[in-house]
Amino acid sequence: MDLKGHKALITGAGQGIGRACAEVFASRGADLVLLDKNPATLNALAEKLTEKGIRITVGVLDLTDLDLLGSELEKMTRDGIIDILINNAGFDRPGTSEKISIDGFQAVLGIHLTVPLFLIKALLPDMRSAKWGRIINVSSIYGLTGGKGELAYSAAKAGLIGLTKSVAKECGKDGVTVNAVLPGLTRTPTIEEFMGNKYKEAMIAETPLGRMAEAEEIGKVVAFLASDDASFITGVALPVSGGWGI
Repeated sequence: MDLKGHKALITGAGQGIGRACAEVFASRGADLVLLDKNPATLNALAEKLTEKGIRITVGVLDLTDLDLLGSELEKMTRDGIIDILINNAGFDRPGTSEKISIDGFQAVLGIHLTVPLFLIKALLPDMRSAKWGRIINVSSIYGLTGGKGELAYSAAKAGLIGLTKSVAKECGKDGVTVNAVLPGLTRTPTIEEFMGNKYKEAMIAETPLGRMAEAEEIGKVVAFLASDDASFITGVALPVSGGWGI
């Protein structure tokens, strides 16, 4: 599970699952490139990890600004390739088919699908040339089951599974694995702040393990898929949901 000598780019790294991934990867020796649009949370995390001796590059930006993202990537790859990519950033625009706006739908697809594809197109060629690389896309159990009132989010997360499997078939022969993790209900600042208790309780009631996940539990699975211990796993959509959705 050692990740020394590798550089991991993590999107949405300022809080929640992205932050947990950054902390787990740091504990296993990876250099980090952390992207998020919230400077307060991102810089606080970077300061904490830098104090532990981790080499970190920080990018505060709106990932959907693809021109800016592309220019930042050029700078971040000048001193060596990024050989691990964690596509985690996302947001939600809840709504049924009657209520979701086309703009809202496209915005959700943009952050969950267009941005990951953009990053894959930018970083995958170097991974293939190096004959080693890891891409882990953070989807959702809703990508398999759908979610009532979560049309855009569910569609985007299902699309991310399709993207994962398609890219895995492209680059396996070059030593690059591409996988997706599918979290269930996870304790993150967004869930804690914005989801009502009755909704949490309903989801937990459908979860065989009887609780929500801690973000670190998702981060550890992502780190496993990035490690050489998972060298013969590719194209997988792995539920990390405590059994929710089975």
